[in-house]
Amino acid sequence: MRRRLLAALALAAVAMAGGAMAAEVEVKMLNRGTEGVMVFEPALVKIAPGDTVKFVSTDKGHNAETIKGMLPDGGTSFVGKMGEDVAVKFDQAGIYGVKCAPHYGMGMVAMVVVGAPANEEQAKAVPQVGKAKQVFATLFERLASNKTAAR
Repeated sequence: MRRRLLAALALAAVAMAGGAMAAEVEVKMLNRGTEGVMVFEPALVKIAPGDTVKFVSTDKGHNAETIKGMLPDGGTSFVGKMGEDVAVKFDQAGIYGVKCAPHYGMGMVAMVVVGAPANEEQAKAVPQVGKAKQVFATLFERLASNKTAAR
């Protein structure tokens, strides 16, 4: 009995330590940022599975939501409310495309890379509108240059 209790306590301690190691990254939704107008800042976020991204409504009139088809198999889509912060825990590895619905055509998009970007080709194949196409091209270039630098 005592051995089981000690094993259960040890397992609980390991589980709590794992949860404590998960990170939270803030991404601001801005009318004007260092990269221009109507932007997520930072627009490219790399995290580990189990980490959380908090999309902060720094300026009102924005939301954060996944782009249809631009998430890994098994990934969970989300839609944040207009003008409100939304915290999203990302458990499934891969690339997630995120947009602000009213400013999507103006290029207000972001990329969340969770662990290994196994769905990169699938994410690149998703058609984009307006300036979002240019912004994603830049984000994919940044991702590629980071992979090359890491080798």
